[in-house]
Amino acid sequence: MDLKIKIIKVDKPEDLNTIIGQTHFIKSVEDLYEALITSAPTIKFGIGFVEASGDALVRWAGNDKDLIELAKKNAYKIGAGHVFIIFLKDAYPINVLNAIKNIQEVCCIYVASSNPLEVVIGETEQGRAILGVVDGISPKGIETEEDIKKRKELLRKFGYKM
Repeated sequence: MDLKIKIIKVDKPEDLNTIIGQTHFIKSVEDLYEALITSAPTIKFGIGFVEASGDALVRWAGNDKDLIELAKKNAYKIGAGHVFIIFLKDAYPINVLNAIKNIQEVCCIYVASSNPLEVVIGETEQGRAILGVVDGISPKGIETEEDIKKRKELLRKFGYKM
C-alpha cells in the first residue's frame, strides 16, 4: 500500500479566523451550527464537513453566504474523512472553541487561527487523513521586554485582560 503526502493550502482572506477539526457523524453539521450561533450572537460563519461514507458529500451550513462558499470549497479540497472547517467573522475562536469541543461527536481540533494555514494530508487508496496543520510562519526570534509590553497591550485592547 502506498502513502502520498500532500500539502493543501487553505484559501482564505488574510486575518479570517479558521477552525479545522474532526468529528464522526453527519449530524455534526447541525450541532456545529447550533454551538456557534449560541456562543456568540453576532457571529458570522460558514461550515464545510467532509462526509466519510454513504453519499460522501461535502455537507455545509452557516449564516454568511461568502463564508459558506469558502468552507465548502476548502472542505472539498482537503477531502479528508469527517473533517470540518469553519470560517468565522465577528467572533474569535476563543469565543466558540469550548462549545465545539463539547459536542459529543467532535474528536479533535487541529487548529484555530487567523494565520495562513497549510494542511498536511496523507492519501492512500482508501482516502485522505489530516496528518497535521502548518499554522503561520516559523519564529523570527525570542520575545523581548518590549515585545512583552506590546503583547499585554494587545490583549487589553481586545478586552481579554484588564
